[in-house]
Amino acid sequence: MPVRGCPALPPLAQRVPESAALMSGDTGPPKQGGTRYGSISSPPSPRPQQVPPGGTYLTEKIPIPDTESGAFSLRKLWAFTGPGFLMSIAFLDPGNIESDLQAGAVAGFKLLWVLLWATVLGLLCQRLAARLGVVTGKDLGEVCHLYYPKVPRVLLWLTIELAIVGSDMQEVIGTAIAFSLLSAGRIPLWGGVLITVVDTFFFLFLDNYGLRKLEAFFGFLITIMALTFGYEYVVARPAQGALLQGLLLPSCPGCGQPELLQAVGIVGAIIMPHNIYLHSSLVKSREVDRSRRADIREANMYFLIEATIALSVSFFINLFVMAVFGQAFYKQTNQAAFNICANSSLHDYATIFPRNNLTVAVDIYQGGVILGCLFGPAALYIWAVGLLAAGQSSTMTGTYAGQFVMEGFLKLRWSRFARVLLTRSCAILPTVLVAVFRDLRDLSGLNDLLNVLQSLLLPFAVLPILTFTSMPALMQEFANGLVSKVITSSIMVLVCAVNIYFVISYVPSLPHPAYVSLVALLATAYLGLTTYLVWTCLITQGATLLAHSSHQRFLYGLPEEDQEKGRTSG
Repeated sequence: MPVRGCPALPPLAQRVPESAALMSGDTGPPKQGGTRYGSISSPPSPRPQQVPPGGTYLTEKIPIPDTESGAFSLRKLWAFTGPGFLMSIAFLDPGNIESDLQAGAVAGFKLLWVLLWATVLGLLCQRLAARLGVVTGKDLGEVCHLYYPKVPRVLLWLTIELAIVGSDMQEVIGTAIAFSLLSAGRIPLWGGVLITVVDTFFFLFLDNYGLRKLEAFFGFLITIMALTFGYEYVVARPAQGALLQGLLLPSCPGCGQPELLQAVGIVGAIIMPHNIYLHSSLVKSREVDRSRRADIREANMYFLIEATIALSVSFFINLFVMAVFGQAFYKQTNQAAFNICANSSLHDYATIFPRNNLTVAVDIYQGGVILGCLFGPAALYIWAVGLLAAGQSSTMTGTYAGQFVMEGFLKLRWSRFARVLLTRSCAILPTVLVAVFRDLRDLSGLNDLLNVLQSLLLPFAVLPILTFTSMPALMQEFANGLVSKVITSSIMVLVCAVNIYFVISYVPSLPHPAYVSLVALLATAYLGLTTYLVWTCLITQGATLLAHSSHQRFLYGLPEEDQEKGRTSG
């Protein structure tokens, strides 16, 4: 039954009004007898804006070849291949590498199952992101702009920008450490941080050679990571029986708070908030006729297959790293690490390990050193090359994510160069300060903190994507089913529970009451925004009694009489 003042959903065979077609991102009129999915009863976007020179990744569209209807086609899969692999790079950034090696050093093989299921849950979230982009023709940031009121919308944008800057800091840290290892310490850490400013702009020029070449380049970087970290796995020869047990049995005997912190870090490193926004934008680079439900269903299928392949590759790369350090570093003492390096060809590095019997606190720098001490200098340099590839590949995807989020939430369209200047400036300043005035351990500790930050910010991506992909008015027959809702909601409850436990455990360790007050203030704002997002999510899950006033739009979209107002006000 239609609600008074809100239009009923028209039959699928009817044409959608021009305003709805504009909202869906189409520049031409809809075809006769077709429906533009995702635009029915939803508020219109502002008038289309011209993209400035050096626009976004989406200025080029990849055509999809015509093949026999209903039959699987490798040609079509190849045409759809690209967005999933670019998305998977966020599963392989230096933050993930740090999380993997520390989880291996702290817990051995006990947390491999966390890595496996975090990757599966990440795939489910990315599936929803891709589906939103394909069905509506809009990315998650754009849909948030259309549905959320101004205050929660701006707060949500700020949290995602914080996640992007945090991710960029990890890329800067990883790249700086890679340069230091490759130069045998001749390039100081602060120098490596500054180099990342230059190489970022170099990679931005690659986009000028076309979308497919850019995607191929990132595929090349993923291949480098697979080969380099796979080499470390082969030379380390982890115990396969213990590895399979840790992978398949969801248990952690004898684990305490350090292992829990690593588990939170794994989830935060794998399922990154900005990556959900990124993927919903990347899928728009393929030409999909959204007036035909068969084409939409086909695009969803191929994007899911591609994402599954890409995340399977990323899982094995992460597995290689965690297994290597679970074998080589688990319960290793500083004195033992010192002795190993002192008796190797890399004896000059031995001094980075204190001469005591405490368990070694490994990071991505010490990890490369100990691999070189155990398996020869080649292992160190191969590790550094893989780390460099991880840092550099994440640079461009982080830039795109920031650009898409800013355009979607604020309707501000900056060039990539302006955008990367903003993000990297915010990331470099604190990183340079730590690199200059503190030591390497503080830099790696910052990396760990950033992984936890990603986990804390995860609800601000998962809740919106669950909300909008559950809206029949927006998604029609492609809205989430019961199973998808239950699984995604369970992910959200689990992440929130782990985050709350972490904060409660972390607060008593703060050195000064003023820090406690600051954390309490931030926690209040955090819980307030989370509560609002849960409320709107419950509306789309069927709790219609919560839909008051303007939030009726989460059921039906803006009334027809408000559309002209929405077109002018944005």
